[in-house]
Amino acid sequence: MTAGLRAVGRLARLTPHVLHGLWIVRTAFVGMTPEQRHERIQWWSRKTLRILGIELTSSGTAQAAGHLVVANHVSWLDIAAVHAVLPQARFVSKADVKHWPVVGALVTGAGTLYIERTSKRDALRVVHQAAQALKAGDCVAVFPEGTTGAGPELLPFHAN
Repeated sequence: MTAGLRAVGRLARLTPHVLHGLWIVRTAFVGMTPEQRHERIQWWSRKTLRILGIELTSSGTAQAAGHLVVANHVSWLDIAAVHAVLPQARFVSKADVKHWPVVGALVTGAGTLYIERTSKRDALRVVHQAAQALKAGDCVAVFPEGTTGAGPELLPFHAN
């Protein structure tokens, strides 16, 4: 099978999967416990990676509740990869993402914490939200570069 046909096949499977994810966060999440939501997030993320032909390998032991993950941000797939292993992760994202079609609804449903990066005052608000999430036993995940990079090299970190 050619690469082009594989890509079309993956897109044909990914589209209904994304729409199903929207249905999950907009309707099914309403009656679920946090643990049930985490199970759905993990299932959805693993299936996303599988549809795209990505094999995820992780090692080590799961951390106790309430921990911070700091990672290099290479692509949008980083979020699915982290959620496949740590479905309780709550990402910190720029506020603009909340308004993106489809993606905004999905990541809001997954518990994303939003920051207005041009406001130093908002950084303090998000620090307090992250602290509350950590105390509640959630995992908070940040990409301090504030954007995706072209590869394994680190970009400059952003304070906001």
